[in-house]
Amino acid sequence: MKRRNFVTRTALGSLSMLIGTDIVFGNTMPKDYNPLALQDPDPFKMFNKDRGMEVLNDKPWNIEAKAHLLDDKITPNTSMFLRNNGLIPENIDASTWTLTIDGESVSKSKTYSLADLKTKFPQYTYQLTLECGGNGRSEFDPPAKGNQWTVGAVSCANWTGIRLRDLLDDVGINNDAVYIGYHAADVHLSRDPKKEPISRGAPMPKVMQDETLIAFKMNGEDIPLAHGYPLRLVAGGWPASVSGKWINRISVRNIIHDGTKMTGTAYRVPCNPVAPGEKVKDEDMCIIESMPVKSLITYPKTGATIKDGKVLNIRGHAWAGELEILKMEYSIDFGATWKTCNLEKPANRLAWQHFTAEVSFPKKGYYEVWAKATDSMGISQPMLLPGWNPKGYLNNACHRIAIKVV
Repeated sequence: MKRRNFVTRTALGSLSMLIGTDIVFGNTMPKDYNPLALQDPDPFKMFNKDRGMEVLNDKPWNIEAKAHLLDDKITPNTSMFLRNNGLIPENIDASTWTLTIDGESVSKSKTYSLADLKTKFPQYTYQLTLECGGNGRSEFDPPAKGNQWTVGAVSCANWTGIRLRDLLDDVGINNDAVYIGYHAADVHLSRDPKKEPISRGAPMPKVMQDETLIAFKMNGEDIPLAHGYPLRLVAGGWPASVSGKWINRISVRNIIHDGTKMTGTAYRVPCNPVAPGEKVKDEDMCIIESMPVKSLITYPKTGATIKDGKVLNIRGHAWAGELEILKMEYSIDFGATWKTCNLEKPANRLAWQHFTAEVSFPKKGYYEVWAKATDSMGISQPMLLPGWNPKGYLNNACHRIAIKVV
């Protein structure tokens, strides 16, 4: 009879931490056994999330916020959406963590410890908007496959780290560099070590922007594990999939990066408009770069009731990828007329902007308050669902909340 395989002390300690107490007789637990206490985990406790958030998937974990949970000007971890493609890495040791820069377009690969990154380069902090490319997917018809995000797959936290361009300057890159691709420690759902759950990247002009960071802090503290601890890429204004988590290698490429979820239809939309449901060839799909103009009413919560004759104070955020918001408006008559909101400047480039307005209603009854942002190129949000695409990306239709005046 073969000797039974036992879990290691390290794994046992990790399981005990997740459960919240010692596992009695844990030394006799079979290898790879999943305790019952962890078979139906509490994601809100695991990831320190508000219980008002919505779990869309647990393999991998994908969780979104409701609009009213995003009312903070700087998004806290408790309200930050969670988008994973694989399994969150376990047993991370920041003291031994390294980041390697390699690829066809570096003169020589170089590896840095986390301490190197924190001490050898200037540190910067920016508030950066990250939005899943599929935010709003649930509204598309015909339906698009994937997590059925509504409006809450967006955040704008403070990120601290070093500029990626400073790191690449230290390594030395060749003139033929056109793209970077990131590689990370998360595990494919199949647990096949040869498969990467996701390996996306960005073209060199985006890489070289001041705000493109190799980050190790979020809102002044270590990045939470579920959001990329101990090291992640943050490239605000572009699909959040560009901002790889748990990164341990960056390849500087002389071609457009061809990693997992960089090819085919992943994070791509038709280069030209298509009819709903139409099949599109891979070669006719274009990579998503800067995200479109969008806004969100974060107060009050949809369904609010107010007394007749009272003024309703609304507030929210607006963003437009690489651009600024030029104008913010609201409507209470389903878009027939619009009134201007007060609009703040962004904390820095690529941060969302806050808006407020005082809304009056002519009489008792049911209303919808719609929000519409216009970017610095003069492009406004569509009032209803924009052009259909096979993967349900880039829905930037006007957000709206229901109000009853009694």
